[in-house]
Amino acid sequence: MARYIAKRLIVGAFTLVILVTIVFFGMRMMPGSPFAQENKSKSAEQMAMLNEKYGLDKPVTEQFAIYVKNVLHGDFGESLSKKGQQVSDIIATRMPVTAKLGLIAFVFAMGMGIFLGIVSALTRHRWINSAITVMATIGVSVPGFLLAMLMMVLFSVYLGWLPVVGLDTPASYIMPVLALSFSPISTIARLTRSSLRDVMFSDYITLARSKGTKESVIVVKHALKNAILPIVTYAGPMFAGMITGSLVIETLFSIPGIGKEFTNSISNRDYTLTMGLTILLGTLVIVMTLVSDVVAAIIDPRIKVEK
Repeated sequence: MARYIAKRLIVGAFTLVILVTIVFFGMRMMPGSPFAQENKSKSAEQMAMLNEKYGLDKPVTEQFAIYVKNVLHGDFGESLSKKGQQVSDIIATRMPVTAKLGLIAFVFAMGMGIFLGIVSALTRHRWINSAITVMATIGVSVPGFLLAMLMMVLFSVYLGWLPVVGLDTPASYIMPVLALSFSPISTIARLTRSSLRDVMFSDYITLARSKGTKESVIVVKHALKNAILPIVTYAGPMFAGMITGSLVIETLFSIPGIGKEFTNSISNRDYTLTMGLTILLGTLVIVMTLVSDVVAAIIDPRIKVEK
């Protein structure tokens, strides 16, 4: 297992290097300067001084080498659009907001998705199963940002029930959490339903029933333990997807997290902040995917990890 984890970490690190390289050179290839909009009145000499201050006057390959060297020493640089603020400080301030929102949405999606999947797999009422199937189909078809805008119009503009800006009260979490978790709920419900239905016809389930074991015990202790494996495999990338997927949601609801910072850094051509957030989000996706694979191997010993 240790060798497998080490190998995956090496592959993940290599993937991250490729991602950082593509984003770094891609941003440098875009025409214009990160100081163009805020310094329209400045002279060419003043613009040249700014480029020299932030090292943008050097060849792109030299800039990349310097940036990688600094990152390896834990220095992500100073934000170009937020003068005097370090990228690491911005991330440390904004990340807890995004992480809290993503964690709440993750827990809600897991709980509700598994519950709906169990109900759909075991119910004898066709209308319940049909309703859950329709909801799951809508969930995987409607983008989160569209659902967010529909909820904003309905619950904030017309009904006035929920706040639409920030995360100041518990009620302000409702719409962002639903927008982030609706699609994962649908996917988890479908995975749980399909996996649980297959498991319920297994020989060991029939044996447990023949021994007079209660149906609830069979589902929780025997069936769900084996049916949960596809959900565990999906959970890691799902959590990472919720964090990265919150970029648009945070902008819509004016949430002061890394999502809003990321979109602003791109529009402001803030090279250092964009790169820092890219490294953060890329690392999160790689680590969470690895965690889900390792947990799946621990839950089901039949899964053979690579040697």
